[in-house]
Formats: sequence, structure tokens, C-alpha cells
Amino acid sequence: MDAWAAERNRRMQQKLGGTLSAVPGHRGLTVSGQLRRVVGLTLEAAGVSAQLGGRCRVQAADGHDIEAEVVGFSGDRIFLMPTGDMHGVLPHARVTPLRRSAEVEVGSALLGRILDGEGYPLDGQPKPRCERRVKLMGSALNPLMRHPIDQPLDVGVRAINALLTVGRGQRIGLFAGSGVGKSTLLGMMTRFTAADVIVVGLIGERGREVRDFVQNILGAEGMRRAVVIATPADRPPLMRLRGAWLATAIAEHFRDEGRHVLLLMDSLTRFAQAQREIGLAVGEPPTTRGYPPSVFARLPQLVERAGNADRSDGSITAFYTVLTEGDDPNDPISDAARAILDGHFVLSRSIAESGLYPSLDIERSVSRLAHEITDPAQQALVRDFRQLFAAYQGNRDLINIGAYQRGSDPRVDRAILMWPKLQDFLRQGVREPADYAGSVTSLRTLLAG
Repeated sequence: MDAWAAERNRRMQQKLGGTLSAVPGHRGLTVSGQLRRVVGLTLEAAGVSAQLGGRCRVQAADGHDIEAEVVGFSGDRIFLMPTGDMHGVLPHARVTPLRRSAEVEVGSALLGRILDGEGYPLDGQPKPRCERRVKLMGSALNPLMRHPIDQPLDVGVRAINALLTVGRGQRIGLFAGSGVGKSTLLGMMTRFTAADVIVVGLIGERGREVRDFVQNILGAEGMRRAVVIATPADRPPLMRLRGAWLATAIAEHFRDEGRHVLLLMDSLTRFAQAQREIGLAVGEPPTTRGYPPSVFARLPQLVERAGNADRSDGSITAFYTVLTEGDDPNDPISDAARAILDGHFVLSRSIAESGLYPSLDIERSVSRLAHEITDPAQQALVRDFRQLFAAYQGNRDLINIGAYQRGSDPRVDRAILMWPKLQDFLRQGVREPADYAGSVTSLRTLLAG
């Protein structure tokens, strides 16, 4: 090293308050700092220079290294969030930045595999060897260059196909509380939807649900065209966030190849809660029910990456589950999700308790693009069905106690007469597919009769 380089490194070391060291696999010297404070899940280091979103290596007591991501900085100090267990971290531990960028491996080798948020296998098989690497966060598409949504998508569920028609490339929210059949409906769409590739992101859910979803819902046949990214609730918040980004990046890769992708993310609420944990840990002020502003900035960044492509004929049709806290449809995440999605399907607890599955609340569910991808004849059938359904529900109490007098309202009379058939139309077995054309024909036959 010449005198000029030695003087440059000395000044850099003095400025940052760290030590210069060589990082294996990288050219040159890197400034290492020290861990100054640990508060909750946040590590605070000084004397080290690293970019936001970059990775650092923290040395633990037994000599092994813990990876952490830079989630913020203040002055000459950076805030880190570990990607795994930080057991064994000591005061003044050495912190060294890593120069690799946030990229992920993508390719056909991922089909049939179950991975964690870092892309490492959870199925006991070797790590998949992929031919391409892409950025984890991707890049925003030009909204004027996206292909329009003009084709209906067959999801195999009669009520959705006929009454809440979904377009190829649409983003839909499934709004539900706990135990109302959300996973069952996702499983039906996974088995029956006409898609080339299925990408499933299980974000922040119970660990036992991973095996249950793979074995009982996807099955061997479904796994052949699926990729599952699982980051259960016991993983650090950073890993839960990364799992959602990874699932989206994989879906984008297959879409850019010209394939039609079905992206199922369970759930968008857990993604928001993970970002809330990180935001509060680095000092963001809570604004709405404890959610910091970064949560409401991250949600559209994630959702807007789905949809139709701008350079190929591929598409990502996405379903995001949204957990309504205490069955309250107006909690902050539900409100934010409704504003950025192309429709919302509401699952009702009262309907589920009555034994009607899937427990879709037709009156409160909306597909915003249904009128653009269906013909006027089907739209007229949907209006007729909704009016009959609403007429019965609006007079349910009077009907149940026998206070309604037949002949008072012809529409209500017709709704009472057809009510059992309306319910039968909405009811569907979990192993009973209903294609798009057959669903519309059933609706036409029902209302004509």
C-alpha cells in the first residue's frame, strides 16, 4: 500500500471511529465498527458506514456471525435489525458491513420447493440452483405501459366467477376474521385457478399451517407448479417482510417470462405488523392505532408490483388476505388495503356459523373490474341476484318472526320463494370445481327459473 492510500485509510478510520479490516470475497478494506446498544430487536452500532437496506455481520460471543440489515441511521450511528436469533451478542461486538446487494435467485428450479425468507430450503432438499438473480425490491412498472385487464380469470369458485368476476392481473383482498374459512377459500382457488405458476407467501402465520397448506391444500399435484415462501410468526420481523418481498420477486420473474401467475399472500396484515415493529423500534412516531407512517408507504410498494406486465404477455393475479381485528372492517390496515386493491371479498362470521361455505358476504364484496370484463347480459344477472339477496336480508327479521305479509312487495315475495336456491348457488364443496362458463350458465338458469 502506498503512502497516499495509507493516509486515506487512516483518515477514514479516524472519521468513522472504527477499524479497517478485510472482508472475505470483497476487494479492498472495509471500515468495521462496534455495537453500542441493543434495545429490543434493534442493534445500534457506531464507527461503521453502511447503506440503508445493506447487510452487516455482527460477531457473537462464541465466534459465529449474525447477519443484520440496516433499517435506519441517526448521525454517525446506524440501526440494525437481525435476520435471525441474536443470542450471544456482546457489548462492543464487532460490526462489519457486507458488500453484497439485496438480490434473490429465481428460475424454474424453484417450482415444487418450500423456502424461507432468505431463499433457503425448508423441505430438506438441497438449495435450488437457479440461472438468474434479480433485485429483491424490483422496480416499479410504468403505469401507462401495463397491459390492460380485459380477460376474466376462472378461479373455480362459482360465486366469484359469476357474481364477483376477477380479471387476469387483478389484485384482490380477502377480508376475514379468524376461523371463517379464509384458508379453505385460498385452497380452492389454488387447486382450481387456471394459472401456469402459483406463488404462495405464508407471512407471519402459525408454523403448523405451513405443513397443512402444503400437504392438505396444495397437495402433490399443486406443488408441481407452485413455490411456497414461509416465514412463520416466530421469525424476526425483518424476515417476515423479506418473505413477502421474495414471493413477489419470484412471481415477477415468472410473469416477465410470459407466464400467468397466481400470487397468494397470507397475510398482508402480518406484513404491515412486521413493518410496524421495525418502524417503532427505530423511533418512528405511531400515528394511527400504533402504526407508523412507513407502514402505509410500504403497502402500496408491495401491492403495485403485482398485475399485468409491460414487456410480455405475462400476468400476476394476486389475492392478499387481510385480517380484520375483532371482525372490524374499518381498522387502519383494512382501510388502506381497500384503497390500493382492485376489489375486496369479505368473508362473514355469521355466514360461516350458519354452515354456508365459502362464507362470502355478497352484499359487501366488490370486484372493481367486473363491469369491464363481463358482458351486459351477465351484469344484468348479477344485479338481479344482488337485488333479490338484499331484499331478503333487509326483511329477514320480519320474515323470521312471521310479520311479513306476502303481497306487500313483489320483489321480497320472489326473494322468499328463491332464497333456498340462492343459498345453494353460493354453497360449494371444497373439492367441487366450478368453471367460469358453467358458473354463468348456472346463474342464468337460476334466475330464469
